[in-house]
Amino acid sequence: MAKRDYYDVLGVSQSSSANEIKKAYRKTAMKYHPDRNPGNKEAEAKFKEAAEAYEVLSDNQKKARYDRYGHRGLDANDMNVNAEDVFSTFGDIFSNLGDVFGDSFSGFTQRSQRKGQSMRVRIKLSLKEQAEGTTKKIKIKKYLHCSSCHGDGSQDGNSTTTCSQCRGTGQIRRSMNSIFQQAFTTSTCNVCGGKGKTILKPCRTCRGEGRTLKEQIEEIKIPAGVTEGMQMKMSGKGSVPAQGGLAGDLIIVFEEEEHPLFKRNGNDIFYNLELNFAQLVLGAHVEVPTIYGTSKIYIQPGTQSGTILKIPNKGIKAYNSFDKGSQLIYVNAYVPSRFTSDEKRLLEGIKESSNFQPKSKKRVEKSFFDKMKDFFSQ
Repeated sequence: MAKRDYYDVLGVSQSSSANEIKKAYRKTAMKYHPDRNPGNKEAEAKFKEAAEAYEVLSDNQKKARYDRYGHRGLDANDMNVNAEDVFSTFGDIFSNLGDVFGDSFSGFTQRSQRKGQSMRVRIKLSLKEQAEGTTKKIKIKKYLHCSSCHGDGSQDGNSTTTCSQCRGTGQIRRSMNSIFQQAFTTSTCNVCGGKGKTILKPCRTCRGEGRTLKEQIEEIKIPAGVTEGMQMKMSGKGSVPAQGGLAGDLIIVFEEEEHPLFKRNGNDIFYNLELNFAQLVLGAHVEVPTIYGTSKIYIQPGTQSGTILKIPNKGIKAYNSFDKGSQLIYVNAYVPSRFTSDEKRLLEGIKESSNFQPKSKKRVEKSFFDKMKDFFSQ
């Protein structure tokens, strides 16, 4: 059976605004919600159809593909919508509908949004891994759905009953009367713990919890350009809650491994290059290390100690961009602490030469070069 046009499903046009589409979806979902139409398979199908339509039309990229190619332009994996996860996907739309449908609706929304504990791990990255991106595999211990009861918590999958205290909503609603108005308070059911059901025969593997603690390997794809302290979230890779629900998130915090030669500043790499007196005076071709290998540079004759040289595109690739930093080379004169007698005679020969005397005396200022020198001395 061919799918209906998504705009017809929600009763909107292609030119409708995002807010108009949202309002139309909310109205349709309220009309066909299963709690309002118990046992009505047709209403349930229309409820799912509206959720599927909204998932496409509320996403700019999916909407653009749909407007151009119709249903053929959509990935079938993106359209796997079921009634139980509609509220976790579009929770902001249904956040205040409890008063419309009563306790039953509120309890359904609360349970469908139950989420497990999020986890946080730290990963150290080398400068090259930060520059090029990488893939890491890590072992983490977390709660997964019990393989015996599939997260239900009961021995045979059916050994549960609706909680008599909250009648399946997972919440207790109490009214408080005052002189001016009647107010309502809602709290988690103390009998079922907000699950809406009680287990008659607990699973022997997980003892009714619906989850077991296991070690699992997670593959993490890290993009280029991440920095120290940056965080990345992997949705649904954390622990699952007891007796069913959505898995929490895995939060990855990045740390930078200290490098023996380089220091990072933004997307640039700093390197301290020491050259001897003759190389600075006469000039020289030298090889310098980079995070990508070695590069040859030419030192101009008469290069002063403290000069900053730049090798473009040898730094870190900017996060979520095509731009790339540079390697900045701080040229520093190397002075040996010991000399041979021949070396000393050569140096004595030019020591008093007027050509090797400073031409002027300048006031010492805290220049950029001095700051760079301080940076490398840390």
